[in-house]
Amino acid sequence: MPHALFIADLHLSESHPHTSEQFLRFAQEVAPKAEALYILGDLFEYWAGDDDLDSAFHRTVCNALSALAAQGTQVCIMHGNRDFLMDKTLAAACSAKLLTDPTLIDLYGTPTLLSHGDALCTDDAAYQQFRDTVRGSDWRTQFLAQPLTERKAQIEQLRTQSEQSKRGKTMSIMDVSQKAVHELLRKYDFPRLIHGHTHRPAKHLHHLEGHTCERWVLGDWDTQANALRVDSEGVHPELINHPAP
Repeated sequence: MPHALFIADLHLSESHPHTSEQFLRFAQEVAPKAEALYILGDLFEYWAGDDDLDSAFHRTVCNALSALAAQGTQVCIMHGNRDFLMDKTLAAACSAKLLTDPTLIDLYGTPTLLSHGDALCTDDAAYQQFRDTVRGSDWRTQFLAQPLTERKAQIEQLRTQSEQSKRGKTMSIMDVSQKAVHELLRKYDFPRLIHGHTHRPAKHLHHLEGHTCERWVLGDWDTQANALRVDSEGVHPELINHPAP
């Protein structure tokens, strides 16, 4: 049956070889059966700029996606909170289409809204302020003007600060806000919603103004590789597991 696949939060890096191996197997063995593969943010642990494509590791990932596209599977990539600096050069290297966040598509007859999900975590005011800053054109221009090595060092420092900050936050604050979800669903005329970011794979039902909207949350690949397979009959969670070496 024709279907599309959705994944997110892979956090690919050389320091997590097992996750990378799982992804490469997925791209070679599972994804070619799909009409489209949607990667809803955080493909990489972080992305310092498209001039980092010379990395052998990054080239391996991009080549796998480009090979997938060459077999007929459409590849679509959305920015995440860790790789929001991905741009046109990266997309071209992957033979992929970059998606804005959010993006509304017709998915086998069902309007489906796609998002990374971090913009919905509005209870975390400090994070939203940081997000607004780094997504601004001025910050982006100034940051990308620095040498790649300096950018990577700054990102590593920010990652450390982020992990320390999380220890002082409750899980509910770092989850999506129900109010933000409901506002988004209303804005797009009550679609189905698929997102990642929170690392809490689940199906939620939102009952709004006579409408029932499905919200599907993708899991992260750090703990358990998973995907959603969507066809004309609905959404089907799938595990993409391979034994650790």
